[in-house]
Amino acid sequence: MSGRHEFELVSTRDVHVGRILALRVDSIRMPGGDVADREVVEHLPAVAVVALDDEGQVVLIHQYRHPVGDRLWELPAGLVDHDGEDPLAAAQRELVEEVGLAAEEWSVLVDLAVSPGFTDETVRVYLATGLRQVERPDMGEEEADLVIRRVPLGEAVRMAFSGEMVNTSAVAGVLAAQVVDSGVGAVRVADAAWPSRSTAFGRRQG
Repeated sequence: MSGRHEFELVSTRDVHVGRILALRVDSIRMPGGDVADREVVEHLPAVAVVALDDEGQVVLIHQYRHPVGDRLWELPAGLVDHDGEDPLAAAQRELVEEVGLAAEEWSVLVDLAVSPGFTDETVRVYLATGLRQVERPDMGEEEADLVIRRVPLGEAVRMAFSGEMVNTSAVAGVLAAQVVDSGVGAVRVADAAWPSRSTAFGRRQG
């Protein structure tokens, strides 16, 4: 049974508008009639890639993330740079830029709402197979420090359960890939509709 109340937007104001995100405060009419403020972070959508080689190994990167003050095990990933960019093209770009790989076959594993209590950010996680090495372009200082490693998919799953891997899209991606590999789940086509894709910040870009 679903709720019936319509959460009316009474007013909204911007607190900060940056390069990849904005913070706004929305005033919302609640079920009891009161008006409550909700802080909302608008964020560009992102993509991540479970790149699985012919030996069943997944490509992981280990890189520093300043907000958490630590290096995290992650999937190759990045932002969909503007509202009109094809997310598949963004994923293919990130795979080349971060780990110097291209893939023959692409499909969608899962779509994620990263933390819907305060942000509209969404991530689409792709499965890429038929990998081949390509030239990796020179990157910025932060990307130049990252470590690239291939680990068996089962080991990546173990890392997720042990707490060694905590990045949202990485955990969801490797678990989804394991489910697909076991035959329990199925992928979607690479250009599947993405109705949950975050769009608010992209609209600000015009």
